[in-house]
Amino acid sequence: MIRPPSLVQYQDADCFTARLDHTVVHDLPRNASIKRILVIKWGGMGDIVISTAIMEDIRLAFPQAALHLNTMPAWQPLFDHDVRFSRVWCVNLQQKPGRWRAYRQWLKEVVEMQYDLIVDLQTNDKSRGLLTMLRLMGKAPALLLGNHPRFPYTIRQTQQLPQAHSFQIMQQALLSAGIPLRTSSPKLHIAPSSVVVAEQLLALHGLLSKSFAIFLCGSHANGLTKRWGAANYAALVAYCINQGERVVLLGGRDEVEECQAIASQHPWHVVNLCGQTRLLEVPVICAHAKYIVANDTGTAHLAASTRTPMMVICGPTNPLRVKPTGQQVVALQLDVTCKNCYTWQCSHHSCMRQLSPQQLLSYLPTAGVADA
Repeated sequence: MIRPPSLVQYQDADCFTARLDHTVVHDLPRNASIKRILVIKWGGMGDIVISTAIMEDIRLAFPQAALHLNTMPAWQPLFDHDVRFSRVWCVNLQQKPGRWRAYRQWLKEVVEMQYDLIVDLQTNDKSRGLLTMLRLMGKAPALLLGNHPRFPYTIRQTQQLPQAHSFQIMQQALLSAGIPLRTSSPKLHIAPSSVVVAEQLLALHGLLSKSFAIFLCGSHANGLTKRWGAANYAALVAYCINQGERVVLLGGRDEVEECQAIASQHPWHVVNLCGQTRLLEVPVICAHAKYIVANDTGTAHLAASTRTPMMVICGPTNPLRVKPTGQQVVALQLDVTCKNCYTWQCSHHSCMRQLSPQQLLSYLPTAGVADA
């Protein structure tokens, strides 16, 4: 008899095992000449949300400095009401026609602002390439901090964490500059208007005073192998119904069909809000839920900014590197030989197809509604 693969759970204690080097090579917070700081963070939504904890520590370390953020246009709404930044600016560096024009525009913006310190929270070659061009032009500030101990950065790390969670990699960069680590979970600034809209939406469906679970059952269109599947989530809805709970589906435009497939099987017990919410309305809704079940998706990181218990299902991605931060979050993964393959296409999809709804039931969070 073949034994089915076991289901392994991961918490913060499992994911953040790399020992950070606390040796202070630079003590930038004591540098009175730092008046204007640029933070660079592009990436996907999950990585952006995780980095807001790092941004909080930078703000706390330099309370008097003007703090600017350079991000991608899609994520600017996350910072529309963020009082930590005196300026949030975007250049679409992902466009294919006109890419070099975008690079020139980016360089022009940085040069004109005359930053005293640039903190590059990226881990790819694009930001390093642009900052290298800035140095070769003789226009870079003396203080360049990044996630790699190499050119063009002038503040070099004493330790590299190449296989660690992105959160720890960014934390190590701060430590190398003498910036204290004080924030361990995402820090979002949500406008009161977003709270009102989200709570009105819940009230419209009679959910403000009733117990409900949230399913984040989709993923980006380029990450379909990260989806557990509509049939599995629909089976989980049936369990919630037996517990007297309703289910709310949240997601973006890439996930509409997935959510519709689930909602159509339980129309009286599922509230399908997929595509009906703005980014910062999602955490407000999640804060009212009893618990959350999610795929490895950017929306799960938004949800992790609340205290609501959450279970994240991982398959082709490594929980040790992608789990949303927070003690209230548990990541689950089948122990199959092909896990963590990070492939976009798979003929057997064993890491997800072999995981049954019954296997998850004992892991479902049972805590009550948490405070935002």
